This record gives sequence, C-alpha cells and structure tokens, in this order.
Amino acid sequence: MIERKNDGANVKTCIVIPARLRSTRLPEKLLLAETGKLLVQHTYEAASKSKLAQSVFVATDSSEIYDRVRDFGGQAVMTDPSHQSGTDRIAEFATQFPDFELLINLQGDEPEIAPAAIDTAIQRLLADDELHVATLACPVTEIARLSDPSCVKVVVDKNNRALYFSRSNIPFCRDFPTQVTASHLQHIGLYAYRRDFLVTLSQLPLGKLESIEKLEQLRVLEAGFPIGVEIVDEASPGIDTPEDYAAFVRRQQTC
Repeated sequence: MIERKNDGANVKTCIVIPARLRSTRLPEKLLLAETGKLLVQHTYEAASKSKLAQSVFVATDSSEIYDRVRDFGGQAVMTDPSHQSGTDRIAEFATQFPDFELLINLQGDEPEIAPAAIDTAIQRLLADDELHVATLACPVTEIARLSDPSCVKVVVDKNNRALYFSRSNIPFCRDFPTQVTASHLQHIGLYAYRRDFLVTLSQLPLGKLESIEKLEQLRVLEAGFPIGVEIVDEASPGIDTPEDYAAFVRRQQTC
C-alpha cells in the first residue's frame, strides 16, 4: 500500500489509473511485460513517486488486471464494465472513496510520466480555488504535429486557462502557416479534479463540441467551467502501438 504525506497543503489526493483490458491497436497492452514488469506496473510505480499524492489506485473492469496489480503489491478496485470513458470510471472511484478531495486521472499507458508533471497539475488546483480541473500541455516543436489529429492542441488565455481544445491546427497562423509559434501547445491527457466536480461532470450530457471533436474535456468548457493548463517542457511518450512499446522496451534496456 503506497501512502504519501502531502507536502504542506494537507489535501487528501489520489492518483487513479483507469485500466481496461481491451485495446484496439495494441491488445491487452497494460499486461505486456517484456521489460520484466507489466506496463501498468511501470505507470503505477512512476505515479507513486509523486510528492503531493497520498495514494495510487488502479480502477479497472478486468479481474485479470485487478489480480495482476494486487500481485505486484499495488492497490486496485473493480469498477462497472459499462463505463464509456476513464473519467466515468474515476468518478465511480470517487463515490467509493469520498475521503479523497483531489483525484488525478493518469492513463495506464504512460509508464514514463514525470512525477513532477503530476505534481504540477495538483499544485495548480491547490493554488487556485476557482478551478475545478487542471491539466497539462507542452510546446509543439514539430510542424507535422499541427496537422496530426492524434496530437490534440490547446489554446490558452493570459491566465493559462483553456480557451479551446482541438485536433486541428490551432491557433492557425495565417501569415506564416508553416511555422510553429510559441502559442502552439500540445495537450497532455492528465487531469486533476476536485472530487465533487468530477462526480458532477460524469452526470453532464454529451456536449456538441465534444461529439464533433471526440474530446471529452470540451464538455467541461461547454458547461461553462474553466480548465487550468500548466505548461511543462515535454510530453512523456505514451504507448499506443506495437512500435511505441518496442521503443519503450529498448529505452528500459539502456537504463
């Protein structure tokens, strides 16, 4: 059981890793173990290095993932298999564990997530009582990423609150359309939520923009709630394809 003392703010915080067994591009990827550890175990251990989160849990609908997490000493909880998103799964976790005030949604295929990046999102909520959600972004460095729909972009205001998220090239630089500017930011899909808001969010209807872009964070903006965006240097390489996993294994072998 991983329990960590919160530094200063004394707000009970939990990192929750939503985990399902099925994956379209890389079947059962969270249970891949060519490094000697499960992929989800790598993510769990990285999350456990957070200085501000007191606990780490895996929330899953798979008894196999549940058992394997428990086997390596991790905390896991079973959730409803009918959930359509990781957010819904974590919202159920929030109802099961109401003592946690802040909940962090960390994808299980992020084994190289920087613990400091997790803490950056947590600290944003601790520092701004007006926010119910915080997330991360990093500078776009390659022009090809601007037209890549798998790279979600975010535009922020002067207070680093999200104005819009899109799979398209935003902001579009009319005068220099082939240049990357300082305003081009790649969204990183890690979220810090206040518990009560997370439960409310899971009950909101599907948003129009969300249904178009297929980005559930737009539901928050459409409902009129701000999202704080913290800028970090770079995104950790997530694991979506066999090639991604092979590259991760190679990096682990050189460590």
